[in-house]
Amino acid sequence: MASLLPVEQEVLEGMLARRADLAPCVDPLLELHHALVTCYDGGGTLFTCGNGGSNADAMHIVGELNKSFERKRTLTEELKAALQPLPFGPELAENLEAGLRGHALGFNGALKTAVENDIPLRDIAFAQELNALVRKGDVLLGISTSGNASNCLMAMSVAKAHGAVAVSLTGPHGGKMALFADIAIKAPGDKTKVIQEAHIVLWHTMCCLIEAHYFPVMR
Repeated sequence: MASLLPVEQEVLEGMLARRADLAPCVDPLLELHHALVTCYDGGGTLFTCGNGGSNADAMHIVGELNKSFERKRTLTEELKAALQPLPFGPELAENLEAGLRGHALGFNGALKTAVENDIPLRDIAFAQELNALVRKGDVLLGISTSGNASNCLMAMSVAKAHGAVAVSLTGPHGGKMALFADIAIKAPGDKTKVIQEAHIVLWHTMCCLIEAHYFPVMR
């Protein structure tokens, strides 16, 4: 596995300074980071999914990726030049921020309700949406405190079938998702709220690491 850049190492050390109990999660977290670098270097997308609080996390992650989070994300000079002659081009060139490709499954209500109404297999909505969008080399992050969310597990099956990397973020026991995942991150905690608190730290660190890799300059 490739070594971290100094700016990435700083992010990781910052997490451990705040949450030393997450040290056992570092190795799989770094596996995920390097998988994301490979994914983004190839023009790929990170997909996320989860239920309840994990559903909110899935959407939050994408929000951190699609625009600047902690660091300045400038557009390429090529894109700035291409925008100039277009409507609002100069304003867009000045104000747009570079983004990292991310998509949270389950937020297209028309698609989700159509799948639930038309397809008899329960819990297939994430899998159907992913099947339409995923490409080889993409990454799917399924989030579940129990690790047994059937809709996330179905989506992981679709990811693997398409040649994408299936990642699970679960509680300490891992469940079925961890057993099946290419990369399994098991957060500590004896209650759902405690596990979810650890999840937030872990996926925020994931977002900070990948942003630092491509955009090392702080705001």
